[in-house]
Amino acid sequence: MSVRNFNLSSDRSTTYDFIIVGAGAAGCVLADRLSADPQHRVLLLEAGQPDNKKEIRIPAAFSKLFKTEYDWNYSAVPQPELNGRESYWARGRTLGGSTSINAMMYQRGVPEDYDRWESLGNPGWGWKDMLPYFRRSECNSRGSSELHGDKGPLYVEDLRDPNPLSRAFIQAAQAIDIPYNPDLNGDRLDGVGWVQVTQHQGRRWSAADAFLRPAMRRSNLEVLTGAQTTRTIVCDRQAIGVEYIREGTIHRANVTREVILAGGTVGSTQLLLLSGIGCAQQLRELGIDVVIDLPGVGQNLQDHVATPVVRGSKQPLSMLDASSPLELVKYLFLRRGMLTSSVLEAAAFLRTTPDLIAPDLELQFAPVVFYEYGLIPPTEHGMTIGPTLIAPRSVGTFRLRSPDPLDSPIIDPQYLSDPEGRDLRVLVAGVRKAQEIFAAKPMQPYVSKPILPDRELQSDREIAEHIRSASGGWWHPVGTCRMGTDPLAVVDPALRVRGVAGLRVADAAVMPTIPRCHTMAPTIAIAEKAADSILGRSPLAEMSSIPLSEST
Repeated sequence: MSVRNFNLSSDRSTTYDFIIVGAGAAGCVLADRLSADPQHRVLLLEAGQPDNKKEIRIPAAFSKLFKTEYDWNYSAVPQPELNGRESYWARGRTLGGSTSINAMMYQRGVPEDYDRWESLGNPGWGWKDMLPYFRRSECNSRGSSELHGDKGPLYVEDLRDPNPLSRAFIQAAQAIDIPYNPDLNGDRLDGVGWVQVTQHQGRRWSAADAFLRPAMRRSNLEVLTGAQTTRTIVCDRQAIGVEYIREGTIHRANVTREVILAGGTVGSTQLLLLSGIGCAQQLRELGIDVVIDLPGVGQNLQDHVATPVVRGSKQPLSMLDASSPLELVKYLFLRRGMLTSSVLEAAAFLRTTPDLIAPDLELQFAPVVFYEYGLIPPTEHGMTIGPTLIAPRSVGTFRLRSPDPLDSPIIDPQYLSDPEGRDLRVLVAGVRKAQEIFAAKPMQPYVSKPILPDRELQSDREIAEHIRSASGGWWHPVGTCRMGTDPLAVVDPALRVRGVAGLRVADAAVMPTIPRCHTMAPTIAIAEKAADSILGRSPLAEMSSIPLSEST
């Protein structure tokens, strides 16, 4: 393995009970739960810097964090079905990980998502098993119910000042027979409604705010930022520590119980491969010593795909003026106004064919001109509907580019590549539905000219071309270290890496299939459940009496 030209630490290595790699959604939860017992000495390693930039706190400013030091700034390789374009991937590189730079939308998907995990050979991962962990972490502003918790550390709240354009979107969706859904994390997903967000009193509430910050007061938890882990050290099929680079020096930390990878789908997969755990042939080609031949590492990559449909606005109501002095004053003194927005304020979930067990399409609404992930600032008032493929059938791969841990990996999600063309057809239906909503009566006082695409699209062919020229990944990668019991499974249902004692993966990488939601909430639930397993505690009691979606 090459780590360029770094100094070797001359310090005596330190020993911990648990070493957690990555301070994102999962890592923050694990650090909190494992350090709650003062007898456990816990080390949390984060490659990024502390989350002290003001844009992290201001909800509507999240796109200003993209392609900065707080972002890993990955790119997927050119995608044949997206006209050969690369797809930018933002991943959080700071305390809180992607929960510090995302759009804060709190979603869980549907019971069928988790029941499918269980049916694929993962007992204990069905909806009845996962719901207690969703409830334990959540402090929902709407109060406690069979489906929601109100005593957890993660604040989940309604938007403080939703935009009038978002209200018009919800009314327009209803006008074309999409039913209103008062709770998109309730007993059904179908319908249109307001999103809830991980905010508290108008500011972002990341996993670092919820779980890590309180835990950092404990003397038995050590948190190191600017510390990029380069490999897990395995001896006789036992994880005994890690190596990491900090301030230009390679350090080693030893572990007595477990190393837990929580670097996300990219970070955890990359670290396994760098540690010699993966497809033996590919590792040898890169000159990496094979520790365990696990060919499933890096396979099964899944992600959502979104397509922007943008219209101008007749009225100056959009978030174009979010950074104006007036809005800044509202935010600084009242925690009100456009800067409290998640930008994606409302959503509709639809089934594109009646035989589906759950929605396969999400229509996200932003009361602003929003494309290229907000990297191009809007210059005029407008609004955006983002048809999003939430049950993709296309599956990609993840590989190392080189044995250098500081090199970006080869990410190939193979968007829209399913042989039957189902993924493309879902997005075509989504673009048609977006145009239909923009044409509905409640939108007429607001909608003006088409911006992207620059005209109303008619045929499936021209809609498909817009999709190929404008779509991108929606940064919910999962699955490359999937759990299961078959030969291509990377971890077992307890999330232990197959063939290596004392090593687990506990983040979105273990998901066998992608859920119909933004993946922060299920990742937190996975980490909650993993902490119980690591500590030898019984899982939370199953929730068998709660209502399920109407399709079950």
